[in-house]
Amino acid sequence: MSTQLTVRAITKSYHDRLVLDEVTCSFATGERTGIIGENGSGKTTLLRLLAHCEQPDQGQLIVSADGGVGYLAQDASLPPHLTVQEVVDEALSDLRAIAARMRHLELVMASGNQGCLAEYGDLMTTFELRGGYEADVRVEQALHGLGLSRLRRDRVLGSLSGGEQVRLHLASVLAAGPEVLLLDEPTNHLDDNALTWLEEYLRGRRGTTVAVSHDRVFLERVATTLIEVDADRHTVVRYGNGYAGYLTEKAAARQRWAQAHEQWQTDVGRLREAAATTARHVAPARAMTDHNKMAYNRAGGRVQQSLASRVRNAEERLRRRLAKPVPPPPKPLHFAPSLHASHLQGVVLDALDIEVAARLLPMSLTIKASERMLITGPNGAGKTTLLRVLAGDLDPNAGQVTRRGRIGYLPQEVAVGQPSEMLLAAFAHGREGTPGEHVERLLTLGLFQRNHLTVPVGKLSAGQRQRLALARLLTNSSDVLLLDEPTNHLSLALVEELEAALEDYTGALVIVSHDRRLRQRWRGAHYAMSGSDSDRHAGADPTSATVG
Repeated sequence: MSTQLTVRAITKSYHDRLVLDEVTCSFATGERTGIIGENGSGKTTLLRLLAHCEQPDQGQLIVSADGGVGYLAQDASLPPHLTVQEVVDEALSDLRAIAARMRHLELVMASGNQGCLAEYGDLMTTFELRGGYEADVRVEQALHGLGLSRLRRDRVLGSLSGGEQVRLHLASVLAAGPEVLLLDEPTNHLDDNALTWLEEYLRGRRGTTVAVSHDRVFLERVATTLIEVDADRHTVVRYGNGYAGYLTEKAAARQRWAQAHEQWQTDVGRLREAAATTARHVAPARAMTDHNKMAYNRAGGRVQQSLASRVRNAEERLRRRLAKPVPPPPKPLHFAPSLHASHLQGVVLDALDIEVAARLLPMSLTIKASERMLITGPNGAGKTTLLRVLAGDLDPNAGQVTRRGRIGYLPQEVAVGQPSEMLLAAFAHGREGTPGEHVERLLTLGLFQRNHLTVPVGKLSAGQRQRLALARLLTNSSDVLLLDEPTNHLSLALVEELEAALEDYTGALVIVSHDRRLRQRWRGAHYAMSGSDSDRHAGADPTSATVG
């Protein structure tokens, strides 16, 4: 059984917004490919094209898989009146239809008619390659692995939580055993045990897998190849050797960029020197005498013509080099040093018996200068509410918060500027300096290109809005950083760079994050919120609740 997934010069737009521009790529048989990029870059669009849920505006799309294609949409919804068993039955309907056809052909052949032998052989090959004989076992394994083993088969979907519905849909797609799996953010709503099971399952399957994901641990453990969708150029770049190869190639590309900039500077300096000194280098060295004035003038004319030609050539080469400048690569991200950081000592945030009705149970928490705190917990535990209270963005119903020093706050739901406001104006809002200074400061970060500066905030993608909020945070001095899911919506290379900048930050740092790689690398206190009554007496010093 052969698989062919090929995209040739595909272009796709939505109204006046170009998403993919003449994209060409292919997916090898048996390959596990991760599709990465910022939110809004076109990852889901590319997957929907492969799943035939979208049609390209231009170009050619070839999807050939005799063993079928399974597609998990990020925002998939199943009819709420269906039962769990009906979802499973629908997922296995193709395999059961093949099995029924095979039984019919077996009866036909048993009666002496061998004309259907070829069809029977093809069906058996497909059935075996799709694991038809193990389908029911696979259903049980998928439900157990994804934490749904205790789910009654007669329950209707409308009675399940959103997370349970997503996991059931994923389990049904996997249980069908398709030759090609197209998965959009399959790690959403999975706990650590389910994530580990899913990663092992995908590593062990024989078919072709294409998964959109922002989960670095998942990509590192599963993907053999990465395809990055570039939101700025609306095209894709392929990286081999999995996530490690992606990071290596990104570092190498940055080094090549720096070398190209150095070479450009050298060339410009050499051409400027050549244009300025040509006259001195080619001027005639002998003195004129009375009897050779005419010859000397003729020679001088030739020299001047040669001089002028060489100067023009040097100036033209210089003009061409200056017309195509190679800017320096952006410097690594770093947070602006605080004016007060070296003087602050002791407690910088002191929350005493704070409470927000129905959102945050009464609790106390203390953060000292230069302390690092990672806050984790399930959805609904109150993590975001806690950060908003600490930042002064939300007043508690009870308790009080004492703050010292400058607070930098990155909310989970970013709202920077008015929808009609240009990106540069939103970045510069409330800051001193000229427009030129704001442009230079913003472009130096490497988060935006010059053509983005006049884009209205309302037309920015989620990833671009996150970059804008991050740019303002990076260029404001702060003693305390409060970051709510800071890696959301960002490209993986930028996430790695942001984490490196946070490592170098000397102020107090409080982060809420579900990012497994960030949590694995964390060096500091870890405060786990459960949202239960046991949190009511968490204590004044969260370091006493450190679990990792």
